[in-house]
Amino acid sequence: MWPRSNILDNTIVIFTTDNGPWLNYGNHAGSSGGLREGKTTSWEGGQRVPFIIQWNNEIPAGKVCNKLACGIDLLPTLTEICGGSLSENKIDGVDISTLLEGNLESEPRETILYYFGKNSLNAVRKGNWKLVMPHSWRSYNTKPGNDGYGGKRIKMSVEEPELYNMMRDPGEQYNVIEYNPGIAEELMKTVKKAREELGDLNVGMQAGTENRPIGRLK
Repeated sequence: MWPRSNILDNTIVIFTTDNGPWLNYGNHAGSSGGLREGKTTSWEGGQRVPFIIQWNNEIPAGKVCNKLACGIDLLPTLTEICGGSLSENKIDGVDISTLLEGNLESEPRETILYYFGKNSLNAVRKGNWKLVMPHSWRSYNTKPGNDGYGGKRIKMSVEEPELYNMMRDPGEQYNVIEYNPGIAEELMKTVKKAREELGDLNVGMQAGTENRPIGRLK
């Protein structure tokens, strides 16, 4: 019998997945768990994925964290844990080691930018709020395929900004922008900053909407 090496006591085990399921593949598709849409969309069904991490004697077991975090945060986080150093190149990830240590009051990541394709900003999230910007996507809201054959997807679009409370409405069914114009205006500051730093090919689609009062619906 081989002696125990106890390697698991000093090993970080991470389980996560690729972006969302291909819902149009029917019985060969995965599940978004009730979240809206699936892979290749900026709705939560296309972006939110499981993330389970184990590090014996270091990460508290059985804890659930609802703070914002992204896969791109793993590089700076693991670098910090291992005592390494990053290059001077600017990266989008942040160190979330405080969350892993069990400090669920910390907020190392303030926002998430939902960029898609060639620099198109489809949405931003801050805390429990998500502002969805005008954009088009290929929806799964149609009859799926089966037995390995994908069903057709249909083109849909958001014409004006929409606001969702992700704590009360994780399925993004109820646009509450007319009730929370101040929150939408605050999130628009994040949108503006992202556009200045990274660009946004969706701006042309939004021509004529930027100066409308947030919360006024057609």
